Amino acid sequence: MSDQQPPLHTLPTGTVTFLFTDIEGSTELLQQVGDQGYRSILEQHHGLMREAFARCGGHEVGTQGDAFFVAFPDAGGALAAAVSVQRAMAAYAWPTGVQIRVRMGLHTGEPALGPGGYVGIDVHRAARICSAGYGQQILLSERTHALGGARAPDGVTLRDLGEHRLKDLARPEHLFQVVIPGLPAEFPPLKSLDLHTTNLPSLEVTSFVGREREMAEVKQLITRSRLVTLMGSGGAGKTRLALQVAAELSDHFAKGVWLVELAPVDAPDLVVQAAATVFGVREMAGRPLLQALVDYLRARDLLIVLDNCEHLVHAAAQLATTLLRDCPKVRVVATTREILGTPGEVVYRVPSLSCPDARSIASAEQLASYDATRLFIERATLSDQRFAATNATAPIVAQICRRLDGIPLAIELAAARVKVLPVDQIARRLDDRFRLLTDGTRTGLPHHQTLRAAVDWSYSLLVDEERRLLCRLAVFAGAFSLESAEGVGSGDGIASDAVLDLLAHLVDKSLVFTEARDDDVRYRLLETIREYSRGRLEESGEADAVFHRHLMWYLALAERAEPELRGPDQVAWLDGLELEHDDFRAALEWAGGRDDETEARTRLAGALYRFWSLRGYLREGRAWLEQAASIESVTPALRARAAQGAGALAFHQGDYGSAEALSARSLALYREGEDAFGIALSLDTLGRVAQNRGDYERAVTLLEEGVAVARRAGHKWAVAQIVHTLGMTSRSRRDYRRAKLLLEESLALWRELGDKSGLAFSLGSLGVVARFQGDYGRARLLHEESLALRRELGDRLALAISLGSLGTVLLDQGDDEQARPLFEESLALCRELGDKLNAAAALGNLGIVAYHEKDHETAIARVEEGLALWHELGNKPAIAASSSVLGLVALAQGDNTRAATFYKEGLTLSAALRDNLGIAKCLTGIARVAAVRGQFEAAARFFGASEALREAVATPLPTSDRAAYGEAITAVRAALPHDVFTTAWGQGWAMPIDVAVQEALQIDE
Repeated sequence: MSDQQPPLHTLPTGTVTFLFTDIEGSTELLQQVGDQGYRSILEQHHGLMREAFARCGGHEVGTQGDAFFVAFPDAGGALAAAVSVQRAMAAYAWPTGVQIRVRMGLHTGEPALGPGGYVGIDVHRAARICSAGYGQQILLSERTHALGGARAPDGVTLRDLGEHRLKDLARPEHLFQVVIPGLPAEFPPLKSLDLHTTNLPSLEVTSFVGREREMAEVKQLITRSRLVTLMGSGGAGKTRLALQVAAELSDHFAKGVWLVELAPVDAPDLVVQAAATVFGVREMAGRPLLQALVDYLRARDLLIVLDNCEHLVHAAAQLATTLLRDCPKVRVVATTREILGTPGEVVYRVPSLSCPDARSIASAEQLASYDATRLFIERATLSDQRFAATNATAPIVAQICRRLDGIPLAIELAAARVKVLPVDQIARRLDDRFRLLTDGTRTGLPHHQTLRAAVDWSYSLLVDEERRLLCRLAVFAGAFSLESAEGVGSGDGIASDAVLDLLAHLVDKSLVFTEARDDDVRYRLLETIREYSRGRLEESGEADAVFHRHLMWYLALAERAEPELRGPDQVAWLDGLELEHDDFRAALEWAGGRDDETEARTRLAGALYRFWSLRGYLREGRAWLEQAASIESVTPALRARAAQGAGALAFHQGDYGSAEALSARSLALYREGEDAFGIALSLDTLGRVAQNRGDYERAVTLLEEGVAVARRAGHKWAVAQIVHTLGMTSRSRRDYRRAKLLLEESLALWRELGDKSGLAFSLGSLGVVARFQGDYGRARLLHEESLALRRELGDRLALAISLGSLGTVLLDQGDDEQARPLFEESLALCRELGDKLNAAAALGNLGIVAYHEKDHETAIARVEEGLALWHELGNKPAIAASSSVLGLVALAQGDNTRAATFYKEGLTLSAALRDNLGIAKCLTGIARVAAVRGQFEAAARFFGASEALREAVATPLPTSDRAAYGEAITAVRAALPHDVFTTAWGQGWAMPIDVAVQEALQIDE
């Protein structure tokens, strides 16, 4: 049932009686009365039902259309409710010509109550009992009869209908019919399997979990096509799905549904014999057995399930072709790991069960939304009644199911282990899954009793070349392209032009799967198949050779991509490298354990630096690059390249000490090799470090040397990069005119080169300059353009910067509501990437938002958290700005002493950095402190001094601060005679900066 489920704690537990109901002929009724009339009838039907259920103690578990699923704490109450409903339905004044006949089934058991509701075979038993009946008929199981029959309502009797085999149920069910005086008592024979001739096995005692969508799709295919092949890997649940669908369709075929099991058959010429045996057909003199079988089936309307065809695929295909050609009423469902390839065949690839990402699971209740985790929980509960998924173990259960690729067999085997292992140990042991998952049922097919047996069965059916390619494909960590398969899988006995056909065969045999991506197709192995095949590869003795080819293939790809990441096609190349990232990692890991691959590993890490930087893999990329930079056996040029990349990534993380040391090392090595491009990039990182530390003179010296080197060598990209950094340095020095000129120069170079990443940086930096100049409209447009480019690039690090920058514009404009989510998204990205620099900025800005909302405790917590990061980074300008914000909060809290302390700290730092805008902000704060203390003349002087500084740096007060600023000045003006205020203001305006700073620092001494 699919409607909203009631709270689990309200449902009865222990011995529970289930009641299932639905309206007979609901489709015909809908066609008779139309949509509106049907809705009206359903409302009346639901009302009658719910009134009776509530009166008799029923708990509605779910509804779906006209069907109800209700649980009762006792069997007598359930029986009374069913009788009451039937009487109410019969007595109700339905519209003229309309008859509402409801069938009902009751069963009593002790179901488990899992995160998704009731689980266990008792639920399915009650549903099957209902589906066996007819409108106005109530059927009881033997258990319900025993517990509630004696308490039947007055006049009601129970009729023994005997035993019946129902769909999905392992044993026959003894059924009873409720006879209600005045209502119909005679009905056709029950819709049980006994009505149809069939040899379907009694389905497992365990319930059939999930697969609702797959069952519906397969049923629809069977109605349209006479041969439907269910194809999938070993353990995917093909047989169980086929049998379930066949049982569901049993009443659609006059002569029933039949299973022909081919797994025990070991020779092609015995396939016809296996089918003939099922139908009791014998060979006669002068008539071949196949002809006898065709003659028997020719006029019969039935469904045949040909199960486990893969080892006899040609013989099975011939049998199916003959039956479909000569027996017009016969339909066939085949299960196989390889398509039959016969005319008219419709192939349905049985997917793995749906699995959640462990990171998306926060509670046990969420597991009920996925078939794989539902299966694990139900089978684990059957294995050990004490088992229950908790919020703590829910992500582990999700991880187990995902690592097992959603394969039902593997999940059931893993769930059986809860008897002896907690789920966290099961998860840890999955690296050796073929030893762990061996506890299959002894009564199942041999190739379903262990996970290894299931994969061995598929592997044994391959020809030699297919086996060799499958093992070689196991070196791929993720999905791979045909070109990659040819490059890595060919050689030593497999020609490159043979790979496509071999790969197609492996796809046809459900050992390799395809993924459609736009106009491309990629291939992948399930993790289980990969682990098995990698073991076989190790046994073959050619593992090292294949892993080396894999390394060299991905090294060539990375080196081909590297220059493209600075050009007009960088987005396509970035996306392409993202697809291959798992295999880059795998290549680096393998090479990391071998002394003979150090050069290739160092080259690969160096070539991936810009990809790692642009896509935000800062920690990962830095670790590989630092490791590569330390390998003394490789050439100085390779070590320089690795150190330069590691230094740049360390800078992005805010680790200025490491960034400086690594960049200095790369600079020395590049100078030794006279590599102008490398020298320029190393100087750029060193200049950035100096700039963020507030050492602007050193920054300019380093950057001007870098840009001169790049210009002489004709490296336009390096020129654009360093000119941009020079522009940022000028912006930090409040020289906005020069900053704008430099940033526009870099912008023009990026446009010429077609580098969208550089373009986004220059646009964003120009947006910052526009903001400081008070041109918020232009600033917003520039940041929005930059943000769009960064989203297109997937540049998560730069995206965090753009989000923060756009947020600050909105903050200055007083639009805190739109600014906050931008800061929050930026902070989340920075924390994910390990970017302390921009995380600190986001925290500070969120603190300002909280201050505007008068949430002072949150404001202090946010700003102080950011301030701790600024101190760790040694970013003095940001420390000064944070002190200014803390001063604002202290003033708002009425603590002017603490406010003065914060403003003086910020003032001291800003003065040391010669940051006039920072000084202006702190002088404004000191002026407000003086006003609170009644020192109105001093306040007027400091307001005048701060206003003069803002004018000097051409940075007007943000819109969001103007109201409070104006109120503060108005209060000071009102407290002083006009001439006194004017004189004090003029003194402050004319006061030298050093004098203003000194006076402010001594205000309360």
